[in-house]
Amino acid sequence: MLFSEIFGQDHIKNHLTKSADFGRVPHAQLFVGPEGSGTLPMAIAYAQYVLCNNTNGENTEGNEACNLKFKNLSHPDLHFAFPVATNDKVKSHPVSNHFMEEWRQLINNQPYGNLFDWYRILGIDNKQGQIGVDEAQDIVKALSLKSYEGGYKVMIIWMAEKMNTSAANKLLKLIEEPPNKTIFILIAEDDEQIINTIRSRCQILHFPPLAEDVIKGALMKNYQIPETDAIKIAHQANGNYNKACDLVYSDSEDTQFEEWFVFWIRSAFKAKGNKSAIHDLISWSETIAKTGRETQKQFLSFCLDFFRQALMLNYKANDLVFMEPKTSFKIEKFAPFVHGNNIMEISNELQEAIYHIERNGNSKIILTDLSIKLTRLLHKKAD
Repeated sequence: MLFSEIFGQDHIKNHLTKSADFGRVPHAQLFVGPEGSGTLPMAIAYAQYVLCNNTNGENTEGNEACNLKFKNLSHPDLHFAFPVATNDKVKSHPVSNHFMEEWRQLINNQPYGNLFDWYRILGIDNKQGQIGVDEAQDIVKALSLKSYEGGYKVMIIWMAEKMNTSAANKLLKLIEEPPNKTIFILIAEDDEQIINTIRSRCQILHFPPLAEDVIKGALMKNYQIPETDAIKIAHQANGNYNKACDLVYSDSEDTQFEEWFVFWIRSAFKAKGNKSAIHDLISWSETIAKTGRETQKQFLSFCLDFFRQALMLNYKANDLVFMEPKTSFKIEKFAPFVHGNNIMEISNELQEAIYHIERNGNSKIILTDLSIKLTRLLHKKAD
């Protein structure tokens, strides 16, 4: 992975390469950034820079054979851990080594991909992956061996917030006092979900969302689309290159999410004093409950964004509004119903629903309860 293939984040590239040039490589680092900001590609490029003894800020002038191994992600001293679950291929005790073929597929095709993309490749979108104690045992075992090429060993843990407590406790001592020339790179979107004892032992690097100009340039370079289209997509992507790629292919799940959201909102508005609309809300809850848990969580996160965008529009912060509905739904007409007197309660209810779905609550009950509460909140008057 070349640093030149990673979009934006120049200040982080410079920091990482210069610290490696001067031999100041922390044994544990935590890359924190929102989806589509490039944390995973940066971690791989940085690992290559260190393992292959590259110089001058790029992965081209060091050990040529070593750089070639990184193209196939086959370097023996580069290790990965990521959330997994049982599927048709692996029936029990799933660990990352069982899914390396699928992992290479994700990085080759979607290096900026998210957890939802990963679960779709594994065919486990109805389950929730985790980094469990079996994985932790594999990590301890892999890092206890000497490095294959006599230099550093690098362990990249993607979506480290999915590490369960047992795994985190098993890795704590290893992260605090790793074997000589061993580097941990943890990657997370929400570092608050990582236990404090691990977080405090890592040097944290924060990745900001990508600038619109950076995404525009990347789209024009990679997809040869006209500048006007690239500007529009970059604005809608809101700093997320993965979402921008989905929008280019019209492969974004947002279209389906928007249809669900519009039906939900219209039914919630009708439900006040209308018994038949309550049946629509229950039917809607049953439909969403039949999808996978990751899809449900992704959809509720989409709803949160939609409400926030409506609030921005209501308070005339038009420059911050990036969402453009693809249906006949008019966000301008919806915006007055989202205001300071109900947005916090709406946000809290959505986040609580995500929390309970994540913990395997009954989706149909959770979503029905959320729908009835939303009916009341949408009819709440602004102060």
